[in-house]
Amino acid sequence: MTGARRQPPPARPRAAEREGLDAAVTDADAERGDRPERADATGPGAADRPRPSARRRWPRWTAMGAAAVVLLGAGVGWALYQRLEGNITTDVTTAEQLERYERERPEPAAGRARNILILGSDDRSGGNRRYGRDTGTARSDTTILLHLAADRRSATAVSIPRDLMVRIPACERRDGKPTKAQFAQFNWAFQFGGAACAIRTVEKLTDIRVDHHVVIDFQGFKRMVDAVGGVEVCLPEPVRDRDADLDLPAGRQTLRGEDALGYVRARQSIGNGSDTQRMARQQAFLASLVKKVRSNGVLMNPTRLYPVLDAATSSITADAGLNSLTELYDLVRGVRDIPDEDIRFMTVPRKPWDRNPNRDELVQPDADRLFADLRADRQPPLPEPAEPGESGGGAGPDGNRTPGGRDASQDVCAP
Repeated sequence: MTGARRQPPPARPRAAEREGLDAAVTDADAERGDRPERADATGPGAADRPRPSARRRWPRWTAMGAAAVVLLGAGVGWALYQRLEGNITTDVTTAEQLERYERERPEPAAGRARNILILGSDDRSGGNRRYGRDTGTARSDTTILLHLAADRRSATAVSIPRDLMVRIPACERRDGKPTKAQFAQFNWAFQFGGAACAIRTVEKLTDIRVDHHVVIDFQGFKRMVDAVGGVEVCLPEPVRDRDADLDLPAGRQTLRGEDALGYVRARQSIGNGSDTQRMARQQAFLASLVKKVRSNGVLMNPTRLYPVLDAATSSITADAGLNSLTELYDLVRGVRDIPDEDIRFMTVPRKPWDRNPNRDELVQPDADRLFADLRADRQPPLPEPAEPGESGGGAGPDGNRTPGGRDASQDVCAP
C-alpha cells in the first residue's frame, strides 16, 4: 500500500566476524523451511560444501547481469534504430501533388502486389557537384519500374529509356509554376516536374499505379555499392574513359565507389555508345548486386546488415509509405526468399524513333503485352534479344535494339 514503510532486512553478519557462520545461516534456512533438516557444519564434507548464502547470491547476480545486458542491448538497438530512421528523407511534396490528380490515376493493384518507381537522379548539388555544374534541376538518367508479385514469389524490374518519346502531362515545376502537356523524351518529366511528374507520366504510359517511389543520387549509389563490399562485373574488353574517370581491364572484376558509378553511367567508351547498351549494363550490375546481397548472408547477419541499412537509408528520398525501417524491413522480408531466376530485369520494348534515330519509341503490341502482364500480376517472360531488322528491335543508324533482359541467377560474364 502507498505510504506503508518497508521493514529493512536484518543485517547479515560478515564472514570474518565470528566462527560458525555456516551453521548460523543453515539454522535460519531450516527455520524458514528451506531445508528439511539441519546440516551439520562439522560433519563429513563440510569444507567442500558451498555456502548456502553464496548459492542464493549467484542466481540473483546472474539474473541482474542478464537483465542489464538485455537493457543495454535494447538501448543500443533503439539508438541505432533511431539513427537509421532519421537518415531517411521523406518526399512530402510529391504526395501532395499526386493527391491533386488522384481521379486520373490508375486503380491500385489488387492484394499485396506493389509497383515501385526507382529514379536515379543526376542532381549536381551538394556532394554531387564534382560530377558537373549545378543547374538547379536534375534529370532521371535511370528509371526502373519494379513490380513485386502479390505472393512475393517473383519480382520484375523494367527499365524505361530516358530518351523514350512519351506524352508528358501538365505538371508543376519545382518553383510552383505549371508546365504544359507535351510529347517529349521521358526524362524531361523528372527534370521539369520532379518525381510527381515522372510518376504520372509512367502511369499514363503503362496504366499501372505507382504505389511507392525512391530517388537515389550519385553519392547514395556509391555508398550502397561500398556497403556490400563492391559488385562483380564482366568486361569483354578494356575500358578507358576520361569523362567517367574509368581505366578498367577486361574480364571479371569487382567495382567499388567511383569505378562502379562510372561504369553504370558511361556511354561513349563502352560498346556502341547507345543508351540501350548502357541500360543492359545497368541491369547486369543490379542483378549482380542482388545476387551479392542474397549470397553473403547480409539480410540475416546484423553486423553486415547495419552498414547496408545505414547506406540505404542515408542515400534515398522516399514517399511516406517507405520512409521507415519497419516498412523497408517488411518489404525486404517479403522478397528475400524469391529464387534468383525469378528476379528479372528487362527493358520496355523499344526501337529508334522513325523521326529521330537518337530518340526511342515503343514497339507494339509487345509493350502493351508487357504492361498488361504487370497489371495482372503475371511475370512477363524474358524476351530473346532482337536481331537487326527484326520487329521489336529493328536497328537504326546507331545500332540500337531492345536488349533481351536477364535474371539474377545468370553469371556476370553470361551474354
